[in-house]
Amino acid sequence: MENKSVDVIIPAYKPGKEFQELLARLMRQTVLPGNIFILQTVEDGEELLQFSEEHIKVVPIKRAEFDHGGTRDYGARLSEADYILLMTQDAMPKNEGVIEELLKGFTGEHVGMSYGRQLARKDADITEQLARLYNYPPESQLKTRADLEELGIKTYFCSDVCAMYDRRLYLELGGFVHPTIFNEDTIMAYRVIQAGYGVYYAADAKVIHSHSYTCMQQFRRNFDLGVSQKEYSEVFENISSEKEGAGFAKKTIFTLCGKMHFLKAFYFAWQCAFRLFGYKMGKSYDRLPEKLVLWCTMSPWYWSKD
Repeated sequence: MENKSVDVIIPAYKPGKEFQELLARLMRQTVLPGNIFILQTVEDGEELLQFSEEHIKVVPIKRAEFDHGGTRDYGARLSEADYILLMTQDAMPKNEGVIEELLKGFTGEHVGMSYGRQLARKDADITEQLARLYNYPPESQLKTRADLEELGIKTYFCSDVCAMYDRRLYLELGGFVHPTIFNEDTIMAYRVIQAGYGVYYAADAKVIHSHSYTCMQQFRRNFDLGVSQKEYSEVFENISSEKEGAGFAKKTIFTLCGKMHFLKAFYFAWQCAFRLFGYKMGKSYDRLPEKLVLWCTMSPWYWSKD
């Protein structure tokens, strides 16, 4: 992958002090990015981030215009690099080989995108650690259309927390869908695979990223997940997410019980009920009153769009 250029695109909203460390780690990579485009969502009167480095470019995005797919697509079209690396503002590179390892995924034939491994933070709850291990195992994997029968929805699983795209193919396939409340990365993976290309999971491209959601946050997050699957039913209608979710829940509960974490197993099961209820309501969002939708969602900004 010599002489292949990479640009990094990071949507940012009120980033914390760790953001500077994220940028510093990107500039210590074995393969350096050409440009880092920071798509800063700003409200009226809010100042833009300032950087002296010429290759770090801050692009303002009005709060009312932010969209998970649309904003990232805007950033992708600012780049002229061979590859674009999408990241989030809270994803911290674990080592200096993240970009290099992601690029290795494209050495095989017909690979359209690659994504990295997410590791839980040191202070993360054991359930979050198990979730990261379940979704991001230590072995790399190439996923193609031939894996649909065995892997189901996980064939399309990926995450723009840390994902690299072949920019030429990305543009050929139309870029990220928008507007979208969730799943722009999964929908793009679906397009890549349906076009006959592969999605590569690069287990050695490690970033530290995890959350500690409450039951209601899980409910709202999965409500938005259900909404996205309803709105883009052509992607999800023939593959069940519920089966995959049930498998994850069962394995996690058994693991927690095996480690004698019975209270955590009970709480996790309770969280799963919130997740499932939120997901089911999201799939039926078009039959719900507007006020209830706004109460259920994690993304109220999405519903104010025309």
